[in-house]
Amino acid sequence: MFGIFFSTTMLIWLVVISVPTGFAVATFTYSKGYSYLLDDPKACVNCHIMDEEYHAWGKSTHRHVASCNDCHTPDNFALKYLSKAVNGWNHGYAFTTGDFKYPIQIKDFNKDITNKACLKCHNSMTDHMFIDKSKPINCLHCHSKVGHDL
Repeated sequence: MFGIFFSTTMLIWLVVISVPTGFAVATFTYSKGYSYLLDDPKACVNCHIMDEEYHAWGKSTHRHVASCNDCHTPDNFALKYLSKAVNGWNHGYAFTTGDFKYPIQIKDFNKDITNKACLKCHNSMTDHMFIDKSKPINCLHCHSKVGHDL
């Protein structure tokens, strides 16, 4: 009787926990997922779809003052890694299924993060502008190529 219980328990352990965990670890390792936890812009070119953006950033005026994470993740530590997790999941799904547009397009969630990053560094530039202060400033409306100069 103990042998049957042990076999069933081991089978459940294998199927429910070990296989999915092993798959997740292998996928994370293969896709260099650990590199996205760092602040190295080269992590962004793990996916070839970002090659143009990475090389354009390297020629831009922002390359000496801002890296990918400065503009594309929130300042707050927890929110930064939450956005990295959400984007990692979304990007992994999109590239695995082939369900993405080329050239890659920024989603509203990330536009908001990027716009806030613009204002963090350049807020003093907008103080004198004659704009409707009741509406949020949308830097990317006019300056969508800044930082990448595509």
